[in-house]
Amino acid sequence: MLHLRVFGDAAAMADVAQRLDALAGVRHVSVAEGVHGADALVTADLRAAAADRALALLEELGIPAEDFSLLRFDAIDPTAGSEEAVAVVWADLLGQARLNARTAVRYLVFMAVAGVIASFGVIEQDQILIIGAMAVAPDLLPITATCTGLVLGRRRLIRRGLVSLLVGLGVACVFAAAVTGFLNLCGLLPHEFDIHQVGLTSQQHISAETILVAFAAGVAGMLAVETRASMGVGVAISVTTIPAAAFLGVAAGVGQFSKSLGALGVLGVNISMMLVGGSLALAVQRRFASRGS
Repeated sequence: MLHLRVFGDAAAMADVAQRLDALAGVRHVSVAEGVHGADALVTADLRAAAADRALALLEELGIPAEDFSLLRFDAIDPTAGSEEAVAVVWADLLGQARLNARTAVRYLVFMAVAGVIASFGVIEQDQILIIGAMAVAPDLLPITATCTGLVLGRRRLIRRGLVSLLVGLGVACVFAAAVTGFLNLCGLLPHEFDIHQVGLTSQQHISAETILVAFAAGVAGMLAVETRASMGVGVAISVTTIPAAAFLGVAAGVGQFSKSLGALGVLGVNISMMLVGGSLALAVQRRFASRGS
């Protein structure tokens, strides 16, 4: 359930209330008089499918963005239909994407930490460390932001999402290379370590598994962001990025640049297929939403 609040001039709010009440999926519209009498507050409960129409109406009426807010409540309603639970609020999704596309300092720190942890996972061939690095990495955010930009035709959002993703993966790779180079310089690498023997063949060669896993991860990641379940699916996304970026960094750290080129190719294919999968998942929903409106 969504709750809309609009504040402004009393006469204008009376018109807003009438127009909102006429929209399908909007109910419980009410108007409360402000403290000084000249202003009023309009409130209404909205189904998710009606949210974008209501926001478009407010924009059409010239209501400033700072004078209205749309809140999401987790209501206990055993009679609610299943369609309400899966409806996408496109304005909300776009707002999330704009936040997720930012190259924030915290995002870069998490990617750096993921690169450090994953580098030890590659060196020690420790799957637990690699999984831990995937859990830390927040690269799901710019990937889904880019998918949103592709489907909604927002070029700036696409550019910001891709830059954020590439910078983050670059930071993870650089830190993995720095850790490996430091260990190699100080003679701290395991005596049996050999980049040619590292058991991450899936990060060195492109195969059908590479393509299909990345595509499926993109679909899952997009659906997870829509349902606020991104924390649970983040590892599935990072399985296609962090191991390849860490392998690339470790190979570069020991001077095996020829081995790193294979990982770079795998990383590029993984990113491309995730964008295809995520964009397709969102485009299909947008298609069905347009038919239902």
